[in-house]
Amino acid sequence: MTGRVEGRIALVTGAAQGLGFAIAKRLVEEGAQVVMTDISEAAVKAAAKGLGAHAIVQDVASEASWLSTVAEVQTRYGGLHILVNNAGIEGDITVPKDPEQGPLADWNRIFAVNSAGVFLACKHGIALMKTSGGGSVVNMSSVASLVPTPFLTAYGAAKASVEHLTRSVALHCAQTGTNIRCNSVHPGQVKTPMLDELFARMGEQHGMSAEAFAAEFLKSIPMASFQDPVDIANLVLFLVSDEARYVTGQAIACDGGFTLAH
Repeated sequence: MTGRVEGRIALVTGAAQGLGFAIAKRLVEEGAQVVMTDISEAAVKAAAKGLGAHAIVQDVASEASWLSTVAEVQTRYGGLHILVNNAGIEGDITVPKDPEQGPLADWNRIFAVNSAGVFLACKHGIALMKTSGGGSVVNMSSVASLVPTPFLTAYGAAKASVEHLTRSVALHCAQTGTNIRCNSVHPGQVKTPMLDELFARMGEQHGMSAEAFAAEFLKSIPMASFQDPVDIANLVLFLVSDEARYVTGQAIACDGGFTLAH
């Protein structure tokens, strides 16, 4: 099957690397005109050039940045059909992440990007999608929203807020007749730079190498393997295609059974 999103305009945030890049790549492969945004100018421009996509430098936590991004998409393409809110951060890796010692500044920054950034995307993206005849929003949450995360307290809480926001957006769009669907995707342990950094830090805290910690963690995944970014990209592709035209307000985990065992 090819051309599953042929001719549609897609915006993917946090697209310079990792999941965002993989998602943008799959959408390009299936015929979409893709806009890739990221806060890193050099990285997003290089990534977009390699895919034949359009790059925009964006801070998803800034409403002004969202206004200018949506305006540029409208001017350049005349509409928007697919919105993938992938941008996210783990926060300051030098500070504690537990509920007792986590700094408020770190909490606020994580929520600004991971939660408020998704709210702003939906707020301003929906307006353009309505005038484009509708479409599909995918908000990237995490299995961290589905299980307790005392070692990543703010991150887990922010990702949980994304799941709830997604349901509210989905119901709002359905009730207002906008022909816009909204779902959240909850990746498990995907081989990305963010996961590498997390395993390195957790390994250090436990007196282990990153490799040894990863091997130990792997035992908690029933399917006994880490994921590739394309596994998530394929799920996103399904959700934004017509194959999922009656799917909205759903939280879908793609985690190799991780949440089943926790």
